[in-house]
Amino acid sequence: MSDYDDLAARIRALCEGETDQVALMATVACELHHSDNRFDWTGFYRVVATELLKIGPYQGGHGCLVIPFSRGVCGAAARTGQVQIVPDVEAFPGHIACSSSTRSEIVLPVFGAGERLIGVLDIDSDRPDAFDEGDATALAAILEEVFGAT
Repeated sequence: MSDYDDLAARIRALCEGETDQVALMATVACELHHSDNRFDWTGFYRVVATELLKIGPYQGGHGCLVIPFSRGVCGAAARTGQVQIVPDVEAFPGHIACSSSTRSEIVLPVFGAGERLIGVLDIDSDRPDAFDEGDATALAAILEEVFGAT
């Protein structure tokens, strides 16, 4: 389990003064991925067109390149603007299997300045039921701090 206070402090120090979203995404993905052994794949999908996500910086095996808002867990987070906690990906209607090892996932919308959706943060685990509301709250706070003014 992550020590989110320590993680947030590290990310804050690394990102201080940076405004480039891709640089910030790369740094956050790396720090998150290496902070918790539950995290099998950690990365961002960026909003690149109306209702379309494309892969951004990530850690882990290959991810899906393009995800429409209408498909999968990432699409649901982008479409609704709500965190998606999926204890069993096999039970999620329309789940996109980018990796056969994924058992559960959490996806958070990422908002920039003015509550503009700039992407989603996707964290996959090879363990079932790996994420909870505590993860969602802590990760959302980190994303707000890093991206809220970009």
